[in-house]
Amino acid sequence: MSTTRTVLLPAVARPWLYLALTKPDVSFLVVLTTAAGYYLGSRGPLDLLRLGHTVFGTTLIAAGTSALNHYLERTTDARMRRTASRPLPSGQLQPAEALWFGVGLAVAGALYLALASGALASLLGLGTCVSYLAAYTPLKKRTTLATLVGAFPGAMPPLIGWAAGRGSLSLEAWILYAMMFLWQFPHFMSIAWMYREDYARAGIRMLPVVDPSGAATFRQVLLTALLLVPVSLLPSVVGLAGIRYFFGALVLGLALVQACLWAAESKTNVRAKWLMHATVLHLPLLLGLMMFDKLAR
Repeated sequence: MSTTRTVLLPAVARPWLYLALTKPDVSFLVVLTTAAGYYLGSRGPLDLLRLGHTVFGTTLIAAGTSALNHYLERTTDARMRRTASRPLPSGQLQPAEALWFGVGLAVAGALYLALASGALASLLGLGTCVSYLAAYTPLKKRTTLATLVGAFPGAMPPLIGWAAGRGSLSLEAWILYAMMFLWQFPHFMSIAWMYREDYARAGIRMLPVVDPSGAATFRQVLLTALLLVPVSLLPSVVGLAGIRYFFGALVLGLALVQACLWAAESKTNVRAKWLMHATVLHLPLLLGLMMFDKLAR
């Protein structure tokens, strides 16, 4: 499939195509974890205006990063069934349109954060964008370690929020970062297992592509889920959360481990999909519990 063909569409459809470039589902997760980081890092009365500024600026950077990812991976997307209908491989938008749209959003987001939320938050946001595009994206075709590399910028949103809320990074912020870092492996590996044939067709070296039995894939899934249990309890140890959070996080962590064991038992796409849903539910519940614990204290 050519990535340079042009499809004429009504003008009313174009805003929706640009919205698709921003990957709203991914951006929503970024917004959620950024807001949680801000709330948990802030002291005193919650500054809702500054929170709104932080979320907005981070959303701009996340949307710009997604659009630039569409631009860089347009040829790869054309080879995969689940992405072939995206705006660029389908010819509904041209590469230059996605390029300048993404650059504009990312730059605007970085400047907005610098002015409204502080230089540290802006630098973290910009660093997330650059490392995702310059390191993770090209490595996906070269090594299975790309997922590990991508987990570093992927875990950054809580740090952006914390930096905006407190003005600096502390041990508690890095614990949130570690939680987000580990959570990504069960989440993304479950997705990669479901679409392993698509990834193989596009030449993307995700672990499930080179691990047809799934042994190494689900061993990594289970190991990171197990590590996430004690790490997710650390907020109670360092005083960021209390006893309510401790026992709630323990239950949530063990439930995720059980979901990983269940998926690893048969390694079917159906069970991998359920594991993906479990991870999507796990993270908001975990952060929500921590935020509720802070509110109740």
